[in-house]
Amino acid sequence: MKEIDVNSISTKELYQYLTSSITPRPIALVSTVDKEGNSNLSPFSFFNVFSIKPPILIFSPVNRVRDNTRKDTLNNITQVKECVIALVNQNIAQQVSLASSGYSADEDEFKKAGFSKIKATCIQPYLIKESPVNFECRVNTITELGDHGGSGNLIICEVLKIHINENILDEQGNIDPLKLDIVSRLGSNWYGKTNENSIYKIIKPISRIGIGIDNLPKDILTSNILSGSDLAILASIESIPNKKNDNTIPLKREEKHTLAKKLIAKGKAMEAWQILI
Repeated sequence: MKEIDVNSISTKELYQYLTSSITPRPIALVSTVDKEGNSNLSPFSFFNVFSIKPPILIFSPVNRVRDNTRKDTLNNITQVKECVIALVNQNIAQQVSLASSGYSADEDEFKKAGFSKIKATCIQPYLIKESPVNFECRVNTITELGDHGGSGNLIICEVLKIHINENILDEQGNIDPLKLDIVSRLGSNWYGKTNENSIYKIIKPISRIGIGIDNLPKDILTSNILSGSDLAILASIESIPNKKNDNTIPLKREEKHTLAKKLIAKGKAMEAWQILI
């Protein structure tokens, strides 16, 4: 295993290791204004949701590595503690990339990147019409994490209102991840898409406690065919099921495990159990 002492490499190298490994990351397209009302728009992939009640989003503008200067977004939020955090989908990804260019503080990225302004309900910064989801936020706290190039600045934002494009909702009124079509940030110049081949469901055992892999029968636990993922699916049940009566021809251990693995891949864990017990 490669070992890296973070104090022995350059900030640029450390940035590449961190941003290439901590992936995928959602992108916050942040709209702010300065005290004169001048607009700024910039994307940040150091971003996520951190609380539901109160609803808290956090993003972090990192000081520029090359000259340790602060981003215009951070300067604006220091003056006017409000922002709009919008999400980025495939339709606007190229425009968002353009908005990340190092325009001067007096240039409006809405115009440069071809985005449309919509007046917000509670705050001064503008919503982004083209984004599928906009969050109107009040900035609660700004925490500087250092004073070097590459140092982050945590912007802790409380969501006041959410604006959702109805075209991304399913029939039940929930956000459909395929319609949302969110774009994620990887390392270097890489981005991720959301499609049927890149997402899948894992049913979380919130309402039950699984037996755990350590309580699987030894014959299953020591399998050379079933993977750790297969074992975790089998171990998510609350108790090992009873064998149902059947008249099938007995299978060898390897045959049982191979067939069970195929059933698990099809989402038929309980049928797999009947093969294994």
